[in-house]
Amino acid sequence: MKTQRVRLIAGYIVLLLLLVILAAVNICAGSADISVSRLRSALAEPESDKVAYNIITQLRLPRTAAAAILGGALAVSGFLLQNFFANPIAGPYILGISSGAKLTVALLMVLSLSQGFAVSSLGMIGAAFVGAMMSMGIVLMISGRVKRMSVLIVCGVMIGYICSSVTELVVNFSDDSNIVNLHNWSMGSFSGIGKGEALTAAAVVFPACIAAFLLSKPMNAYQLGESYAVNSGVRIKAFRALLILLSSILSACVTAFAGPVSFVGVAVPHIIKSVFGTAKPVRILPACFLGGAVFCLLCDLITRTLFAPTELSISTVTAVFGAPVVVYMLLHRERGRANV
Repeated sequence: MKTQRVRLIAGYIVLLLLLVILAAVNICAGSADISVSRLRSALAEPESDKVAYNIITQLRLPRTAAAAILGGALAVSGFLLQNFFANPIAGPYILGISSGAKLTVALLMVLSLSQGFAVSSLGMIGAAFVGAMMSMGIVLMISGRVKRMSVLIVCGVMIGYICSSVTELVVNFSDDSNIVNLHNWSMGSFSGIGKGEALTAAAVVFPACIAAFLLSKPMNAYQLGESYAVNSGVRIKAFRALLILLSSILSACVTAFAGPVSFVGVAVPHIIKSVFGTAKPVRILPACFLGGAVFCLLCDLITRTLFAPTELSISTVTAVFGAPVVVYMLLHRERGRANV
């Protein structure tokens, strides 16, 4: 028990340190390098270095905050879905939920651009939520007809491909002047997120994550089996509906601002549970948020600096790190079944 507590405390300390270090590096690194001393002086006395102050406050700080907030949201969304389906491979990207959200946002963006009106951040989140819920509805209908989770995963991937294909058609038939921005967004990127978008994302993500944390006790009972949860007083239908709602809101918020970000919702919860040595929601949920923030900050740093000034899509980098984790999980599950 004492060892588990030390492991938990050490894990949180490491995650917090990594979060602070990566946030500082993300703010300082870029096409215009800003030293730590220049960062401090620019924030302390904006008039002394207006160029650095504007770069920090208008570009890098909002992007860094958004990467951390949305990365944490994706990890929490993945953890909720894994609890809902009782499978560690479930995630918003793999099940096609992110792709459904991407489709409805792309349709709204093309419509608004063609008609010459701007869509608010909340409007984008609302459109993404509709798409996420539509994809989730299809996944739930399929889950009621199949017994093997592997079949459901394959169906989710197919849903994702269909939605992505339709999105590409929509983007390609949009106005030439806007196709570049739409294409960059559809590939996944934290670029261009401003202060207002970052604050809106925080206003949606933090309440949803707090609500998810408040479900820790029924989630813990649900992990031990549906019948155990019922005997513990959990109202299963309401509980499952809340899991779907919260996971959809979180993944929709990410897609609305950054487009589809792959494998974070699957890889991060698995890594966190392995490092912390427990799957108890009350201990893992905050760690998942921190882990997702750290993971996306690292990946976003790589997208901006690896081939600078060319910027990669965020999903390209997250897939490089996240896909091997998913492959390992699949092989581990098959090995476990073979041993049984």
